Amino acid sequence: MPSPRKRLAAAEYIDGVLSADRIKLAQAITVIESELDSDVELAGQILDGVLTGAPHESARRVGITGTPGAGKSTFIDALGLHLIRERGEAVAVLTVDPSSPVSGGSILGDKTRMEQLSAEDKAFIRPSPSRGHLGGVARRTRETILLCEAAGFRNVVVETVGVGQSETAVRSMTDFFLLLMIPRSGDELQGIKRGIIEMIDAIAINKADGDNLDAARRSQGEYRNALHLFPAAADGWSPRVELCSALNKEGITEIWELVLRHREQQEVNGCFNERRRAQSLDWMRELVASGLEDMFRQNPDVASALPKTSDAVREGRLSPLHAARNLLNLVGRPSGGPAGTNGEKTWT
Repeated sequence: MPSPRKRLAAAEYIDGVLSADRIKLAQAITVIESELDSDVELAGQILDGVLTGAPHESARRVGITGTPGAGKSTFIDALGLHLIRERGEAVAVLTVDPSSPVSGGSILGDKTRMEQLSAEDKAFIRPSPSRGHLGGVARRTRETILLCEAAGFRNVVVETVGVGQSETAVRSMTDFFLLLMIPRSGDELQGIKRGIIEMIDAIAINKADGDNLDAARRSQGEYRNALHLFPAAADGWSPRVELCSALNKEGITEIWELVLRHREQQEVNGCFNERRRAQSLDWMRELVASGLEDMFRQNPDVASALPKTSDAVREGRLSPLHAARNLLNLVGRPSGGPAGTNGEKTWT
């Protein structure tokens, strides 16, 4: 049985994060991600401390998504090395793995997939399990981004699960959204969801090397033609389509220059600050929704009625609609009042 985690005072975590102590940063993220009631207040104190102790506006937040096999980890490995070795900048990589349905933990092991980057002193790689959270991100990804920025990371890359969930969540917490694809016969356009295309800032066609190069160029042309069918974005940015080979570290510089040009344009036209304000509002709404769910589950009447209600739904004696309404009604009435959740309908 693992030994219990040593809990430090909030000030120790805050000072450690602001002084770029990697160990303290990792420990603070663990507190933030914890679902233990004892860590909730501590997590709030840590976030309050780092939010008031360091500016975050200059950091670049880049979201990267793509189907399995597109080479996201290899691409991020090459991108991180470019930022560190060519530009002298530190980079934090937040990778989100599908969760094991048994243990709830990550199942892919991101650091083993970014061997070169993980050996760099200016790199910080943090894998987190999605635990069923929608949008291809972990539940506390927003908070983790802020901690990394407070620790001095000017570049924060968020790698999503990329297995078909809605990507709205990662779009709402990053400044630049990149879709990574691989060369195919041309039919792949049919498999891209319209919603993702409308959210991305660029498409990078990876593995554009060797025998794949001609196919990659054909795909590039097809993607560019497809993007012309969509209306112009409100911020005035037209998504680009670039070729790259993460394995050969080709095209990485050009893609990062695209990120920088996008940032410059957004700052000039005022859309960058507007996007950051929207990100803050999205974070608030997410916290409210999460808090309401926690309050619901912690309600003693709900906790008491939930097993019987679940059995009634499972056995077909109560519809899911009525069951949900009955449980929600419990939150809005005084504790100890009539429940009406013993399997009988209270709504008609």
